[in-house]
Parts: sequence; structure tokens; C-alpha cells
Amino acid sequence: MSQHAGGNVREVNFDGLVGPTHNYAGLALGNVASMRHGGLEANPREAALQGLAKMKSLMDAGYVQGVLPPQQRPDLGALRALGFTGSDERVLARAAGDAPQVLRAVCSASSMWTANAATVTPSLDAPDGRVHFTPANLQSSFHRFLEPATTGRVLAAIFRDPARFAHHPALPATPAFSDEGAANHTRLAGDHGEPGVHLYVYGREAFGWGTEERPAPRRFPARQTLEASQAVARQHGLAESQVVFAQQHPEAIDAGVFHNDVISVGNGPVLLYHEMAFLDEAATLEALRQRMNAPLIPVRIPAEAVSLADAVSSYLFNSQLLSNPDGSMTLVVPGECQENEAVWRTLQDHLLAGANPIGEVVVKDVKQSMRNGGGPACLRLRVVLSAEERTALSGRVLLDDALYAQLVAWVERHYRDRLSPEDLADPALARESLAALDELSHVLGIGSVYPFQLEGA
Repeated sequence: MSQHAGGNVREVNFDGLVGPTHNYAGLALGNVASMRHGGLEANPREAALQGLAKMKSLMDAGYVQGVLPPQQRPDLGALRALGFTGSDERVLARAAGDAPQVLRAVCSASSMWTANAATVTPSLDAPDGRVHFTPANLQSSFHRFLEPATTGRVLAAIFRDPARFAHHPALPATPAFSDEGAANHTRLAGDHGEPGVHLYVYGREAFGWGTEERPAPRRFPARQTLEASQAVARQHGLAESQVVFAQQHPEAIDAGVFHNDVISVGNGPVLLYHEMAFLDEAATLEALRQRMNAPLIPVRIPAEAVSLADAVSSYLFNSQLLSNPDGSMTLVVPGECQENEAVWRTLQDHLLAGANPIGEVVVKDVKQSMRNGGGPACLRLRVVLSAEERTALSGRVLLDDALYAQLVAWVERHYRDRLSPEDLADPALARESLAALDELSHVLGIGSVYPFQLEGA
């Protein structure tokens, strides 16, 4: 069945809106771009408008585009839980003086990268015929650990119909079940409307190591565990014949590949990947071939063409690979790919000239996100939905021209055009952010999802 037949089964990309407190705090260990740009001045308005422009261009090209709201930041509740007391102004001032890194963490706009929001299983793969969601616990970093509760409320508010959508709790927030969401999950199928195979990529095992010494990263932490991936697959009811678990190459993690979507991207039957993506490349491909109903189309980029360093700096693999009605695919890459000679040459000579469905490369400017280590693929959560499931969505979250115009006006009305880490202690910024989010929840029609909205309920 074609995903475009009768407009029925389509992949919807739900992009995260960049929040008003977008800043460069350099919080993410192992994320080379985030670490490199820590402390620089950010432009929240430009960041949000760049994200919206990418969404609008894909909507105009015929793709179904959704929107997810940012989180409430600064997270004053988190600061109070850590012992900061008094008025909001006092809490912010004390945190800025006593624990500036903590203040930066509770102001992070990292929820823009909705590839980490959750893991999703389409209804046509689930035994109960519902779409399944598990928010990622993101326990490996404090600033992202603050997200799952609100993420769960947002997803439940949008995907509200219990007959069509199933919501699971985030996994226990312990190192053994460290879960980073769809950034380490890829669904492969002949077509979005056909049964799929789920590739879960992990960096380490928490249990069952025994006496066998296994390769592990030495420089940066492995964020996703095998145990977390297995638990999510169990929650969603996936059978052994529907899943493949593959270990990420430790050398890639040490090079700055903190999530699998920085080193590979899949869509339909195509898996575009760097040769250093998987610890056991041959076994991973063979397992996929055995389970898929359609022939796997692996597109391998050798290290001699694109080094690991170039892959990380350009975010070649953190691109959106999208299906077109004619069976071809479009690869949406960040502008940094065009600026890297080796990467751009590989895109022209290896991808576009190769025997694969990728027929077009589209360049998008998402520099504000890229400087914090998030490319086009980080900015979206992929949800395969039937026409009936799309109709069942609550709120106004599928982008159209009117919503785009309204969101642009909302950003221009509420967002600052410059923000330094020192500005995060400004009480006015906190008030501006709450006002913006309160208005946004009404624009999107998702009800009360933020802590400040629920406190007086």
C-alpha cells in the first residue's frame, strides 16, 4: 500500500518550537557543537523563525508537518526543589550567584529537539492497533531530565483518543534504563503504510556483561542502554521478529556521535549510514534483511569519503530523509553540509549519482539549533498516522498557512533577538516566557499542559 494512496497513511514530522530562553550554555557533554559554542550570545527569535521556516517549506512541498510546543523555562519548580527559596526574583538571583550552571540547565530550550521527546510505534505495527508513545526519560543530563513530565502531558493532550493512542510512562530514570527517545530508533519498511521493522541502537549494556570485555567509549558517555530499548519495545508490544537491537560504534560516540541520528538516518527501505555507525555493521544489516518484508536498501558512506569528524561537524546524517509520491526521496540537510567540501562532494557524487531512491538534496539554515548540536533530524519527532488518526488529533497542531502566520507573529511579539547566559537571571525573561507559553497553548488548543497553568487548577 502506498503511503499516498487515498491520502491514507502518512509520516507526520512534529517539529519542536524553539523556546524563548534559547541560549548557548554548553550543557551537553559529548555534544561537540554544544560544548564548542557554550557561552556565546544566542538569538531566540531567529532560532524560532528558522525552525518555523523549515516547517513551512516542507509543508509547502507537500509533507504533513506538525508542531510541538516548548517547555516551561526557566523551571523555577526545579530550582525550588534544589533548595532555592523566596520569590521568583530571589530564586533566580540566588541560583545565578550560587549555582550558575544549574540556572543555565533550568533555562535550556533543548526540548526543541523532539527526536528525543519519545519513541513511537505506529498502529499498523502494534498488536492492539493503536499508536504507542513512550516519553524518553533523558536521565543522562539534568537539563533534559526536566522534560519528560511535560512531554507526556503534551503528547497526551494532542494524541488524546484512547481508542487510537496509547501512552506509556517514561522508563525508570536510572543509568540502567537511560533512554534518549527516537534519536536512537529507526523504523524501516517498504513503505510507511506497510508493516515495519524497528531498529533500536544502543551505546552500552547495563546488565549481563559477565566476564566478556566489550568495546566501550573512552571519552564520552554512551547515553542509550540496550535495556531501555528492550523495555520500550516490550511496552509497545513488538515481537522479536519486528525488532533489531544494534550497538553503536564506541569510536563514533567518542567522536561526538551522542545519538544514533548523528551517524545514520532511515526512511522506508533506505538506511543511510556511515561505515562507523554500528559496532557490527554486517550483522546489523543481515538482521534487518531477515526481518523486513521489502528489500533493504543500505546506502553506506565510507570514512574515506566523509570522516567521522566531518560527519559530526556537518551533521550530514542528522538530516531528514522524506518520501515523495513518485517513490523518490528528498534529503533535507543543514547548511553546514554545503560548507564542507568533502560532505558536499559526497552528496553529489555518492548519493545523488548512486543506485538509491534519494533524488534530491535540500539545504536548510538552522544555524541557531546547529550551534547547540541539533540539526534538521533532531528538530522533529516522526509519527506515522492514518487519515483517521490524523483526524483524531486534538488541538490545532498540523501546520497550515494560517497557523504558520500566527506562530511567526507570536514569535516576533514575545521573543528576544539576543540572549546571553548572564541574561537568564533576569526576572523579566521568566515573565515573558510564561506569557508566551500561555498564549501558545491557546493558539494550539492543547489546554493546560504547563506547571504554571496546573498549579491553580
